[in-house]
Formats: sequence, structure tokens, C-alpha cells
Amino acid sequence: MSAGVPVLAILGGGQLGRMLGLAAARLGVRCRFMDPADNAVAGHVGEIIRDSFEAPARLDEFVRGASAVTYEFENVPAALAERIAAMGVRIHPCPLALRTAQDRLLEKQLFRRLGIGTPDFEAVDTFEAMRAAVERIGLPCVVKTRRYGYDGKGQAVVREPGDLIPAWNLLQKGVPGAHVIEPPAVPLIVEGFVPFDRELSVLAAGGAGGAADERVYPLTENRHEGGILRISRGPAPGLSPALQAEGEAIARRVGEALGYVGLLAVELFQVGERLLANEIAPRVHNSGHWTMDGAVTCQFENHVRAVMGWPLGDASARGCSAMVNLIGSHPPAERLAAIPGVHLHLYGKQPRPGRKLGHLNVVGDSQQEREARLEVVLKAISG
Repeated sequence: MSAGVPVLAILGGGQLGRMLGLAAARLGVRCRFMDPADNAVAGHVGEIIRDSFEAPARLDEFVRGASAVTYEFENVPAALAERIAAMGVRIHPCPLALRTAQDRLLEKQLFRRLGIGTPDFEAVDTFEAMRAAVERIGLPCVVKTRRYGYDGKGQAVVREPGDLIPAWNLLQKGVPGAHVIEPPAVPLIVEGFVPFDRELSVLAAGGAGGAADERVYPLTENRHEGGILRISRGPAPGLSPALQAEGEAIARRVGEALGYVGLLAVELFQVGERLLANEIAPRVHNSGHWTMDGAVTCQFENHVRAVMGWPLGDASARGCSAMVNLIGSHPPAERLAAIPGVHLHLYGKQPRPGRKLGHLNVVGDSQQEREARLEVVLKAISG
């Protein structure tokens, strides 16, 4: 690294790290990444330190000269974040936020302490405890692993008593079976099924100055298929001022409780005019990709600004945007780029079923223009 150039060290070298690196470069910040993979796509935009997260041998090299350390996904071991903090290196978001977001039970307990609405929930460690929790919470319900769940993984819907054993076995060992697998190996949480109107998320950038140094983006509407986010709309259609204010209050309470610096996402269910909190993501988030072309300052730039201790940028929307994930495959890039109003973001990954290869953003001056352009995009992808 050149002398005098600020350095941001990032744990993880996937597409979120790649996009953080692109945003940092615009600010004159160079990024260094740690990742165990030999083909991490963040290597397109910065130096890669190939190393293990569990037992890193090159940690000193990774943090050397860095102004700050952050991470691009929440499954980085919290012990590693704590080790970096103990070295006297600034790391944001803090290890407490990472530990909380890694455990669905700790998330729900945090929401409850802060007076934020959630579905009913109960932690379980045995099949009989799961059965009893389901009886108390009622059917249908959702059973989830407490850790390592994303994109619909690590969860099963229980709609009738006959679903109990298959759900238990799937989450314990990933296999079907007519008999209960014992002894248990994976702690679970049972949650009430929420008959939501739609899924939303709120993204907030917290700066070092606390509540006075915060920027909150307009709430985003999200549509999932097969547990994977397919389309986000920002701002969410039909967003009332009261709903936006409630979403902002949720993000603010969580951020204050965790002493949060960086980009925080809270996934929400809208039920009527009420919001229930589902999960938090202590990082930049897929549902915020629309901000790259549809906000004054995108989520990636505001995350870099926050963790580096710089002033935050305006999080206001510019028009109405929609983001479409490109999953598994996509038409030729030149065909997508030719669609009016489309901004194409590819991650340099090899196609593979279920893999996020990139995304498209469409921006219009109104919701009507956004929806018209989105329809053209969806036809181009499906055709």
C-alpha cells in the first residue's frame, strides 16, 4: 500500500466485500481482504490475504497499517473479531453486534428487551422440547437453527403434527426420516408463523457520534422465492410516514443498544400498520443494493464512511428504484445493459444453481415508471 493512503481491512472476500471495495476506491481508501477461498471475487478490487477465519496465521499482516477493520458477512467467528479488538485495532461493527446477529435467540431476546415486536418464540434443545413449544406457540410455526441460517437455509415450516419429525431431522442432520434422530446436535428456536402483508427491511448507517450521527434509508419492500431475495423496491410502495417512522425507531433502538457503527439492516414483517422484527444483519445487505443507483449515498459508501470515522452521506432516495437479483444464470450482459434505465452489476462469479451472480437496478422518476421498467427487465431475464 502506498504511504499515506488509508487502508480498510475487510473480513470476507465475497460480492459484498467487492462492492465495499468499489465504494472505498471512490473515496481514496484501499481495501485489503481476508478470505479462505482461492478465487474470492473481492480480489478484483483489492489485495487478498488467503487465510483461515478459525485459526488465521497471517492476522498481523492483515491488520498492519489498517485504519479500521470490518466484515462483509455475519458468519465470521466472533472470537476473531474480539481478538482483533484486543490487538488495539478499531473494528466495526463491534463484536457484540456480531455475536448477537449470529444467534437467532439472542436477536429475539434483544428485540424483546427493547420493546420491539416479534413473533412468539422459544428456544429448544430436544425433540420433546420442540414438540411442547409447538403446542404452546401453535400451528403453523417455523423451526429454525439458532445459527448459520441465510437465504432460507436452516429452517422448516411445521404446518401439522406430521411435520415435526421431518423438520427435526432436517435441521439436525439434513436428512429425512420416520424416526427422531437423537442425541440432538443443533440448538433450535421455534417461532410463530406470521401471516404478514409483506416483508420489509430498514437500513441505517450509524456513525461514531451515536444517535446524532445516523442516516436511515427509506424502508425497502422485499420479495423472496425459495428463501432467496429476488426483488427489492426502494422506497417501498405505499409507504406511510408512520410506518417509516416506526422502522427508523426500530433501527435506532437496536443501534443504540449495540453501540453500532456501520451499516445495519433489520428484516421486518408488516402486519397491517404494525412492524414485527425478524432478524438483524450487521453488515451491508442485499436489500440495500438499490441504493447504489437510487440513493444520494449508497449503503456501501456509508458503511465505509462510518467504520473509517468519516461524516456520513445523505441517505435520501433519488426517484423510485427496484433491484433484481441475477441467480444461477442470466442473459448476456450486453443484452441486459441495452435495456433503458437499467444499471447492471455483475460480481465476476461462475454460474451455478442458486448462486447470486449479480443484480440489476432500475430507477424511475415515479413508482409507475419504476414498475414499467421492472416489467421489461423481468421479461428479459425470463425470456
